[in-house]
Amino acid sequence: MSFHNLNEKPDFDPKKWVPFALGFRPFFIFAGFFGFLLLLIWLMVWHVEFSAGDYYGRIGWHSHEMLFGYTLAVISGFLLTAVRNWTGVDTIINRPLALLALLWLLGRIMPWITGVPDWLIMLTDLAFIPLLAIALIPPLWQGKSKINRMFVPILLVFFIANLLVHLEAMGWTSTALKGTDLMLHMILLLIVMVGGRVLPFFTQNVIPGFTSTSRKWVEMGSIGLIALIAATGLVTQGGPIIGVLFFAFALLQAIRLQGWYHNDIWDKPVLWVLHTGFGWLIVGSLLMGLASFGMFMPSAAKHALTAGAIGVTTIGMMARVARGHSGRTIDVTKPIAWVFVLINLAVILRVFGPQLLPQQYLIWIMSSGTLWLVGFGIFTVSYLPILLYPRIDGRPG
Repeated sequence: MSFHNLNEKPDFDPKKWVPFALGFRPFFIFAGFFGFLLLLIWLMVWHVEFSAGDYYGRIGWHSHEMLFGYTLAVISGFLLTAVRNWTGVDTIINRPLALLALLWLLGRIMPWITGVPDWLIMLTDLAFIPLLAIALIPPLWQGKSKINRMFVPILLVFFIANLLVHLEAMGWTSTALKGTDLMLHMILLLIVMVGGRVLPFFTQNVIPGFTSTSRKWVEMGSIGLIALIAATGLVTQGGPIIGVLFFAFALLQAIRLQGWYHNDIWDKPVLWVLHTGFGWLIVGSLLMGLASFGMFMPSAAKHALTAGAIGVTTIGMMARVARGHSGRTIDVTKPIAWVFVLINLAVILRVFGPQLLPQQYLIWIMSSGTLWLVGFGIFTVSYLPILLYPRIDGRPG
């Protein structure tokens, strides 16, 4: 294949589609569409009288689907792709991958279907995480690195968090908030762990001569603190204790990011989007600390972590992983660079707008949501051919 063919767009031919050739493909497709659709429905909820899924309730549906729907799709696609690279052992593809992706999709659709019993909704959604773990266990245990096996117990905690949400949806407990908070904190743990690998690695690879720095006590302390925050959130209602933990966590993340930073990242959107995503982890943790002392709006602070740290990081990772594993250079196009700008602006409006002018709360919600929709719309349309068609270098995957 000649070099110039590596940048050609594929002709529209569904017969050439390979959406299940590797884990990132179906789950990033679903994440792109769902990241758009979820926000579209959420904005409509503010103006139209209809239920956003009776099973969870309006607020419960929004928080559950952002964490256990959109974010879990990105995590699943990432792990099913990265674990193959880390271990050299194949992960599931083709029919098993298609069935796993279908199960994820059923978990999103079933709460909206009239007549589906609640127990079936619960069992369908709960089944996904254990099956994902089962799919990952063989390559992780065949691989040489025992550290990578930590993802299995993390997925177990994901399952427990999801179970806590469903127990309340079934009317048996009042644990949904504990479940979503636990899931949020565990996703932040993943960002801490994976970010510590990929951010310095990506930055060193892209910027000639740059060497990142890290401190073992900071790395271990970061993992310990976010785990402690997760545990504290389960047994308390927040307050000063968790606020102090968030302040300490923010400090350690700032130290880490400083060791990975180089001014030249701003010339590379695929780098600065990941750095800003990690920056939102710091900002969000500081704001959560302030919120625990009554000095910032709690919901706005939490959105700095969800829409900010998670939203910006996930769209940056999808952009990077999809290009790299489709045989393309990692440099993103100008429209995608603008997507990164739009998503960050959406977070700024959602986090700081209600705090500054709370009387205009709905305007901030709609403005932020609109920017998010435009960003995800551009991303999904731009990346759909990349995710559907074979690698342009002819390699499998």
